[in-house]
Amino acid sequence: MVFHPPVAIVAKAGDSGKYKVGLPPAWNMVLRGFLSGAFIAMGAALATVCSTGIQATDVAMRFGAASPGISQLILGAVFPVGGLIITIMTGAELFTGDAMLAPPMAAFIHKVSWASVLNLWLWVYVGNLIGSVVFAYIMAYGPFVSFDAAGTATLTAFGLRAVAIATAKTSYFGAMGMWSVFLKGGIACNWLVNLAVLLGICADDAIGKIVGIWFPIFAFVASGFEHSVANMYFIPPAGIFCTGIDPPTKAVDTVNWVAMWTNNIIPVTLGNIVGGLFFVGVLYWVAFRKEIAALK
Repeated sequence: MVFHPPVAIVAKAGDSGKYKVGLPPAWNMVLRGFLSGAFIAMGAALATVCSTGIQATDVAMRFGAASPGISQLILGAVFPVGGLIITIMTGAELFTGDAMLAPPMAAFIHKVSWASVLNLWLWVYVGNLIGSVVFAYIMAYGPFVSFDAAGTATLTAFGLRAVAIATAKTSYFGAMGMWSVFLKGGIACNWLVNLAVLLGICADDAIGKIVGIWFPIFAFVASGFEHSVANMYFIPPAGIFCTGIDPPTKAVDTVNWVAMWTNNIIPVTLGNIVGGLFFVGVLYWVAFRKEIAALK
């Protein structure tokens, strides 16, 4: 197993960022973003299904039959399988990873223009959104519902679990709620996500990349942090596509397209940018810029 030293990892991240901002026309960025959005949604869907039925209810906890951490443990353990691992190893584009690779790494090391960085961010973000929502639709009218002979749809246990997740993710209210989701969603989450990206770069073989990526992603999901692209999947199938299907879910009014953005996606996206750009990209560039200059 080949392991690159830290300075080489940072230098390779800069090379990767330079390549990304130089991708062919916008449609290519959107296409690669679409793929990654769908891949992240696959991991999120798997996490939803695997954590169904093991969430800690008050009754279960009172009788010692459940722990509030078990559901999070399962979520974290399976989420990386369909998300960042496939994205990195197949060359797809994820906005949250580009928040670190494009701006500080490419812009500072290779003097890439910030206009090209913003162009990459925009089109990849659009692609991520489309891919996530498309796969959300597949899940919403696939495993999350069952149909009788008359065509009446009924939410399955997986669908009910999806509704619960969406409701929780759109329940951040007020200034402190926005501050909370900005910190734990954006900053903490993408700090770990981009450490996973760096660990994926540090190894040349498939097993090394998978192991390096898996642990930080496991940590962010199990900790309950918020990821903007993952939430583009988590919220739509439950709160939007499945609302009104039997049995009555009584999905709260906060689960709608507007609340999806104002109560979650926007503050989480801003936090994701800060977490990836500053806490990984800028700090690692400052720490290793002299060694990188010596390498060149």
